[in-house]
Amino acid sequence: MVVQILILVYLLWGFCTKLITFHGDMPYPSCEIIEKLEALDEEDVVGSGGFGTVYRMVMNDCGTFAVKRIDRSREGSDQVFERELEILGSIKHINLVNLRGYCRLPATKLLIYDYLSMGSLDDFLHEHGEGQQLLNWSARLKIALGSARGLAYLHHDCCPKIIHRDIKSSNILLDENLEPHVSDFGLAKLLVDEEAHVTTVVAGTFGYLAPEYLQSGRATEKSDVYSFGVLLLELVTGKRPTDPTFVKRGLNVVGWMNTLLKENRLEDVIDKRCADADMETVEAILEIAARCTDANPDDRPSMNQVLQLLEQEVMSPCPSDFYESHSDYC
Repeated sequence: MVVQILILVYLLWGFCTKLITFHGDMPYPSCEIIEKLEALDEEDVVGSGGFGTVYRMVMNDCGTFAVKRIDRSREGSDQVFERELEILGSIKHINLVNLRGYCRLPATKLLIYDYLSMGSLDDFLHEHGEGQQLLNWSARLKIALGSARGLAYLHHDCCPKIIHRDIKSSNILLDENLEPHVSDFGLAKLLVDEEAHVTTVVAGTFGYLAPEYLQSGRATEKSDVYSFGVLLLELVTGKRPTDPTFVKRGLNVVGWMNTLLKENRLEDVIDKRCADADMETVEAILEIAARCTDANPDDRPSMNQVLQLLEQEVMSPCPSDFYESHSDYC
């Protein structure tokens, strides 16, 4: 009888707790991973998002991972969980966050990622405190290039194509070498048969959303291109897409930039913390950003074209500058 009870408990535990790893590169026994997952608490929290909380999980040998706990009480959380699995479980790219696996515990669902120690681009640009390192111009260009590569991979190398729908600085995570990784695929959509994804609920973050998407709910690759253009402007200006200072000169960073450029005030566009910014390169980046944020989606370049422009106009003159260590920040 005791043996039967133990078998039943074991089976129930196995049914309730399910750990799956991807790509065959999670070098820890399942029991250790589950033990660490179950021990996560508030002291391990490193961030939060629309659908859950992110924890830092440290293994016995000090290997570190990020764990996203999906809040199942939030509407749409199950779809977010399944979408991240569907997309990130089958693709891998140096400029996309690496999903190592997932775990279903009795009361929650957990996604396990590589831990990116430098946090998000948003943290670097907008949450800097006294004494915190800032991004110099070369580092910003490197982040722009890597982010473009990740997004171009989603649009042009995946089958079916993937539209992210939430490109923004808080979803660009940086490793210790300042290599960017596009993250948070909870809103992403698979683009089947070259058709746009039409939704009755507009998803994404205000300030990054393309005007046609706001008006029609029609998400396309060009919607992502617009968001990437806003991200480029954020890198150049150091400002968020929406800012109180924009009220008199356009309602967002796109309108603000266009107004200042018409007044020949290029120097006022550049983030004052970037003393090493090269004016010729700044102009090239702003031109690419302007094309990405064109009001007409048909006139925007594809992400492959954006990547080519960045490499030709920015990387070619001084490629060695893009691989400085992060000790060279301004």
